[in-house]
Amino acid sequence: MKIVVLDGYTLNPGDLSWEGLEEIGELTVYDRTPQEQIVERIGDAEAVFTNKTPLTKETLAQAPNLKFVGVLATGYNVVDIEAAKNNGIAVANIPTYGTTAVAQFVFALLLEMCHHVWVHHQAVKAGEWTNNQDWSFWKYPLIELAGKTMGIVGYGRIGQATGKIAQSFGMSVLAYDQAKNKELENETMKYVELDTLLAKSDVISLHLPLFPNTEGIINKDTIARMKQGVMIINTSRGPLVVEEELKEALNSGQVSGYAADVVSTEPIKMDNPLLAAKNTILTPHIAWAPKESRARLLKIAIDNLKAFQAGRPTNIVNQ
Repeated sequence: MKIVVLDGYTLNPGDLSWEGLEEIGELTVYDRTPQEQIVERIGDAEAVFTNKTPLTKETLAQAPNLKFVGVLATGYNVVDIEAAKNNGIAVANIPTYGTTAVAQFVFALLLEMCHHVWVHHQAVKAGEWTNNQDWSFWKYPLIELAGKTMGIVGYGRIGQATGKIAQSFGMSVLAYDQAKNKELENETMKYVELDTLLAKSDVISLHLPLFPNTEGIINKDTIARMKQGVMIINTSRGPLVVEEELKEALNSGQVSGYAADVVSTEPIKMDNPLLAAKNTILTPHIAWAPKESRARLLKIAIDNLKAFQAGRPTNIVNQ
């Protein structure tokens, strides 16, 4: 079996091994693949792995040997799955690899907004503590999480993992999700409608997939229904937020802080409105990227191909 990885660098910049795929067949790994070289690099491969390299209807039509596409991520919108199905190509994704890592990162962002650790570290290095008249000082208001309410929009695997951490900090959790598992409810976690969540949450964390009905869910109208001074965290999808309208809310103080690992166009463009917004933390889509999480992703990708070969396909998104 000929196997091609079109854009393997972000998954494995050198600290993991492709050995598991090499054991299955003849493997070629590219760090990145420009648009104009996709068809050529797929060639006569039977299995292709992609992370963000798009596989369109036109591309798939020019890959006559292709039988399997492995998406090295949970989202699979980079592949025309209907065209793949029509061409007899199975498409598999990786649904669960990053749950722990992303939930952990939510709190890395939240704790930074609450304590501004890096700003105070830099102040100490710059001599501000040495030259201060008092034994303690702080440059921003500091926030204690216990007793606060976190609203989690989208209560799937990552939302639930985030909720558990929030409760361990002494927070109450309000969850909004169309699919409700009432067994998860307890004294500190309740399902509510979106308007209730917006009105009562001190912190709102987004954990939704990007669909037409979720795009722009954070906008001037929903922000107006939030608590004054709410903090918002987005580790899910950039287009869930209308960035220009959020910028206005940040600069006015209606929203006291926004921390995001995702933006509407990635890599971020320098004219992105959030770069001109107050009290904003932006990171370059790294919540998924601890080595442990990437190793888990690669193992599942290998297992997906092995299962397909064995006639027991798993994680297929276009059956």
